[in-house]
Amino acid sequence: MPKTEHYQWYTEQFAPTELHAHAIDETYFAGRTQFQSVAVLRTAVFGKMLVLDGDTQSSQADEKIYHESLVHPALASVAKRGEVLILGGGEGATLREVLRAPGVRRCTMVDIDGQVVELAKRFLPEWSDGAFDDARARVIIGDALTFLKEDRDRYDVVISDLTEPLADSPSFPLFNGEVFADVKLRLAPRGVYVLQASTAGFHNMALHAKMARSLLRFFGHVRSFYAHVPAFDNDWAFIACSDDVDVAATDPARIDAYVGGLRGENFFYDAETHRRLFALPLYLRRELAKDGDVFA
Repeated sequence: MPKTEHYQWYTEQFAPTELHAHAIDETYFAGRTQFQSVAVLRTAVFGKMLVLDGDTQSSQADEKIYHESLVHPALASVAKRGEVLILGGGEGATLREVLRAPGVRRCTMVDIDGQVVELAKRFLPEWSDGAFDDARARVIIGDALTFLKEDRDRYDVVISDLTEPLADSPSFPLFNGEVFADVKLRLAPRGVYVLQASTAGFHNMALHAKMARSLLRFFGHVRSFYAHVPAFDNDWAFIACSDDVDVAATDPARIDAYVGGLRGENFFYDAETHRRLFALPLYLRRELAKDGDVFA
């Protein structure tokens, strides 16, 4: 057996009977902000890692799997992407991916926790890769709920990179019918709303299905998709919503042209990956087809 006693460990609890542990090489920060507990670590396998309220948010080794999946299927599917809105996304990686896309004139990012943004700039600069200093970036430290109520702009794509809507999460008030209606009002014609949407494993897909069922009350096309993110030790799900655009059916040639126009090379996403993302296993399709709980 390998010797592990010289390591400190970060242990993520998925459920009362499920744990995933990472050996820690270095701790850059551990503490609380006004809104949540935060840790920035360097782990033996995944490199640097951001942890919020005990849950891994992204890791240096594979954050591009998550962020490319969240951003590019939606941006590839729309005819216009001049104005993009991000809710959450404090690390700056979602902002980075949006600003790589052709045709983006402005990307507005609204995150409630300014301390997380500053910690990311200090300890995780690879995540944003200069995006915070881009002239097209409008970064607002504030409540996304208030922003949606008061803002009057329209956006070609709205991206929700908020934490999961658990009862003790600062994101919980942003998952209800009133907010979904507000998001829809902020979408430009033929716009797309895409959100990270919890886990998609056979044993932990209930919250994702609840989110998808809730969004079906507001949008004509609600498409679940997922990618395995090794640092999460989970299949991570997303949802793309629109009245006019079926993101799952985006033409491969359109995706190839979009990817070819990105600044720099992708790590994960292209037309072939797009087909894989939306090819859901039978157990997940069955769960999504069931009647069940929704967010009020």
